[in-house]
Amino acid sequence: MNKYSIFPISLMANILSGHDKLNILIFHRVHPEIDPLFPGEITREEFDRKIEVISRAYNVLPLDYAVKKLQSGELPRKAVSITFDDGYADNHDIALPILEKWNVSATFFIATGFIDGGIMWNDRIIESIRLSNRQELDLSLLGLGRINICNNENKRHSIKNIIEKIKYLEPDEREKHIIYIENESGASLPDNIMMTSDMIKNLHKAGMKIGAHTVTHPILANIDIKQAKNEIEQSKNALNDLLGEDIDIFAYPNGKPGTDYNKQHPALLRETGFNLAVSTCSSCATRQDDVFQLPRQTPWDKNPYYFGARMALGYRKRCNSLL
Repeated sequence: MNKYSIFPISLMANILSGHDKLNILIFHRVHPEIDPLFPGEITREEFDRKIEVISRAYNVLPLDYAVKKLQSGELPRKAVSITFDDGYADNHDIALPILEKWNVSATFFIATGFIDGGIMWNDRIIESIRLSNRQELDLSLLGLGRINICNNENKRHSIKNIIEKIKYLEPDEREKHIIYIENESGASLPDNIMMTSDMIKNLHKAGMKIGAHTVTHPILANIDIKQAKNEIEQSKNALNDLLGEDIDIFAYPNGKPGTDYNKQHPALLRETGFNLAVSTCSSCATRQDDVFQLPRQTPWDKNPYYFGARMALGYRKRCNSLL
C-alpha cells in the first residue's frame, strides 16, 4: 500500500473521529502465509498493510495511557489502541517485528496456563482435526455424529460446529469431549503454538504492554466465583513474577457481556488490583464507559478501503450491551 492510498482513509478518520472516543482493536493470530484451513485469517502481509494504515492515519497509543487520557478528557483525535488476545507465538515472531517496523505499541493479553508448550482448548480441536489422517471421525458418543474430514472445507465446517456445541459446556465436561476428539483423531498435537516465557519477556523489553487473560481461558460466567477469582489472581501473579512488575490490565475470555462474564467479575477485578479491563462488545470506548468493561472491535476487513471505513464509522458506534 503506497502513501497515496492512505489519504482517503485518513480523511474519513478526520471527519468522523473525535476527542472523546478510543477505538480499541482486537487481534489474535497472525499467520506467516495463508492458512489453507482458515484462509480468511490474517497473514503477515495483511497485518503489515493494516498496521501501515493505522500508523499513518491514526494516533496509536498504548492502551493504559490512552484510557487515562480518555478519562481525563485529553485523548487526541483518531485515537487507536491495538490489543492481542491469548498469547500465540506468532504474535512475537510475526506481529512484533511489524509493530516495531511502524513504531507502534500493542497490548498482549496472556492466558498464562498455556505458556511454554501448552495449547488452548479450541486449538486442541482445530489441530486434532487439521492433523488427522482419517477421512471421518465417529463422535456419536458425544452427540455429534460421524463427521467428514476428508478435505479442508469439511474440516473447517466440522471444527466450527464442534466448537459452537461445546464452548459453553461446564469445563470438566468440555475437557472430556476434547480428550475424546483427540483420541479419535489419532493426531499428535504441536507444542509451539503459544508463547514461551522468553517471548513474553521480549515483548515487554520491546516496550509492549502485557495484560492478564486468566490461566486456562474459561468462560467466567460458567464457573463459580471462587474459581473465577483463582483464574484471575493466578494469571496476574504469574505475569507479575515473570516480568517483575504489577500487571493491572485484563481481557475477559471470549468477552461478551452477560454471556461470558457477569456483574460479579468487574468487581472481582477491582478487588484483585486491576485498573482496567476490556470486553469484546463492538464499539469505541468513551468516558461514560466502565473502565472494567471497555469495548473493542475486530478489524477483519481485507480491503484497505473497507477497513478504513469500518475504523472511521466505529467512532460513531455505541455498545448497548455492557452490564
